[in-house]
Amino acid sequence: MLVLLIAVAGALQAQQPETDSARSERHAKTEASLAKAAQNPVANMVSLPLQYNYYTGGGLDSASEMVLNLEPVLPLPIGKRWLIVSRTIVPFTSVPLPNGRQSGGIADIQEQAYLTSAKPSKFTWGVGPVFSFPTATNPVARTGQWGLGPTAVGLVMPGHWVIGALANNIWRIGGAAHGHVLNTFTLQPFVNYNLPNAWAISTGPIYTSDWSAPEGQRWTAPIGLGVSKITHIAEQPLNFVIQYYHNLTHPDLAGSDQMRFQASFLWPTAAVMAEKKKEEQLAKERAAGGQKPAKP
Repeated sequence: MLVLLIAVAGALQAQQPETDSARSERHAKTEASLAKAAQNPVANMVSLPLQYNYYTGGGLDSASEMVLNLEPVLPLPIGKRWLIVSRTIVPFTSVPLPNGRQSGGIADIQEQAYLTSAKPSKFTWGVGPVFSFPTATNPVARTGQWGLGPTAVGLVMPGHWVIGALANNIWRIGGAAHGHVLNTFTLQPFVNYNLPNAWAISTGPIYTSDWSAPEGQRWTAPIGLGVSKITHIAEQPLNFVIQYYHNLTHPDLAGSDQMRFQASFLWPTAAVMAEKKKEEQLAKERAAGGQKPAKP
C-alpha cells in the first residue's frame, strides 16, 4: 500500500504544471543556444524572417519608400555531411511617385541556395546559385528579366563574435531588358557581438551596385548598427532586430536614411537539438569526472 501511495504521489508531482521560474530558466537556455545560430545565414535551422525597411531623405526628400521582405530559410540535408540551405526573398514594395502617391506590389523574387557543411567548424562557408524571377507586380520595381549568378557566404564565430559576409552578382539570362539590363552586385558584411541574456550589438549593411546604371548612380553604401534580442512569445522563439543606416552614397532618386526592423521565427532542427543535448551530456560527464567542460 505504501509503495502504491508513493507511486501515485510521484505521478501527481510529475503532472504538476511547470512553474514560471522553471519556464523562464528553460527559455533562457534556449535563447542563449540560438543566439549565434540566428546570426548565421546558413545555420541548420528553419527560420522565417520578416524584415521591414523604411527609407527616407536624400532623393526621396520627405517622401518614403518601404520594403517588406519575407525570407523563409529551409535547410535540406544531403546525407550526413552536407546541407542545401534554401533562402527565398519575397519583397513587398511601396515606392513614391512624382504625383505624391505610392506604387505598391511585389518586386522580383530571389532564390538563393547554399551548399554547406552539416558539421560546425571554425570557418563556416556556403556557395551556390542565386536566381531572380520576373515576378514583379509593382511597375516601378519591374525588370521583366530572368537572372542568374553565383552567391557565397563565409563567417567565423570567435568568442562572443559572429563575423562574416555574404556576396552575389546577378546577370540577365532572359526576358525583355527594356533598355536597362539586369546586372546587380550585393555585398552584406555582418558583425555581431553577443551580450548576456541573448542581446547582441549588430550591423549588417547591404552594399549594392547596379552595373548597368550611369557612372555615379551605381552604388548604395550604408553605414550603421543596431541591437538584437532573442526572446519567446509563449513557446515560440523569435529574434528581434532594430537597426539604423545612413547611405554614404546612393543614386540621386534613392533615400539617404534607413530604418530596419526584423522579426524572425526560429525552429531549430531535430538534428541540431540532438547534437546540443549530446554536447551538454558530455560537458556534465567531464564536470563529474573533475574535468572542465570544453568550450563550445
